[in-house]
Order: sequence, then C-alpha cells, then structure tokens
Amino acid sequence: MRTFNALGLALSLTLVSASALASEDAAAPKADAAAGKTIAGQVCAACHGADGNSPLPANPKLAGQHPEYIYKQLSNFKGKDGKPAERANAVMSGMAAGLSDADMRNVAAYYASQKQIPEKAKGSRESLELGQKLWRGGDQSKGLPACAACHGPSGAGLPSQFPRIGGQYAAYTEAQLKAFRLEERANDPAKMMRMIAVKMTDAEIKAVSDYAAGLR
Repeated sequence: MRTFNALGLALSLTLVSASALASEDAAAPKADAAAGKTIAGQVCAACHGADGNSPLPANPKLAGQHPEYIYKQLSNFKGKDGKPAERANAVMSGMAAGLSDADMRNVAAYYASQKQIPEKAKGSRESLELGQKLWRGGDQSKGLPACAACHGPSGAGLPSQFPRIGGQYAAYTEAQLKAFRLEERANDPAKMMRMIAVKMTDAEIKAVSDYAAGLR
C-alpha cells in the first residue's frame, strides 16, 4: 500500500507539472538558440562546457537537458521582489543575476539542442543492482517510489520539473540528492525530492546515482 501511495504521489505531481508546463509553453516567447550560444560562450562555458558537456563532475551536463528545466533552474537562482533565490548557490546566483528572461530562455534552448556525451555506470555489481532495483521499483518497505516514475525508464525525465538524469555525472546526481535530503536545496515542486531523499541512505543514493549515469 505504501508503494502504491508513493507512486501515486509521484504520478499525481507529474500530471500537475505537465499541466502547468502546457500553460507556460503557451505564453512563453520563442527562444533564440543562436543568441543563446553567444551568451553560453561568454557566461557558462567555463563551468558547463561550450556544448553543455561539463568537463568537471561537480558541474552538471546541460547538453540535451530539457530547455524548460534549464530555464526554471536559472530563474530559481535569481532572487525576486527582494526575496532570496529559491535555489541557493553563490556562483550560479552571480552568473544568473545579469541574465534577462530572454537570455535565460535562449541559453536553455541552445544547451538543449546540443548532444550529451553520456557518462558510464560505475561501482560494484551489488551497488549497481541496488541502483537498478530502486530506479525501477523503489522500496516498498520505505514507501520509496521508483525513480523511473518521474524520470523515466531511460532517465530522460519530463520537461520543466523532472530533469534528464540518464548519462549525468554520478557525483553531481549524488550531491543533489544529498542536498535535497538536508534541505539545502529546496526548489523541488511540493517538496517531492526532499520527501524522497530523506528516506534514502548514503549507499542507496550512491547506487541510484551510479546506475543513472549509465542510462541511455
């Protein structure tokens, strides 16, 4: 029953997010990927790579990521109406501060158009088997939903709310899950990732992160 409830929550939030995204897309101005390439080269390339394939595991790969998701994260790094940013990161807040709404949409469109150079699954056989189990089926005893419920069987994710995780650096995914668990990152819709990550051990987080890196 707990698995059903957890999976039901994940699917419900997916439907809500998809509905909200449809409304946003209808109102959003068309992005200019060519202009985004210029901005990326001036502002983003040092950390995320000119084509969105970051050279360092601490910085996420943006190539092939959903443009809506990239735009949302850039927006969340910016404070609004005198309020602090929804996603706290001194470096990214500084980078995003000088970008207009159009700039963020353009950068997002450019990186989304690039091809990801995926990582490889690493770790012991036992760890990867655990990662596969959690990704595909979750853990009934904890009420932990399957990662695939929102991020898809291949890790492709869903636009805006649920990022593409397949092929991402394992170290980055692991760091974000731990940040959600500690509530150091809190820009997830309805606290969804925080509620999930708090139920996971370090070993489970590492296993899922390593497994996801090998997804295609």
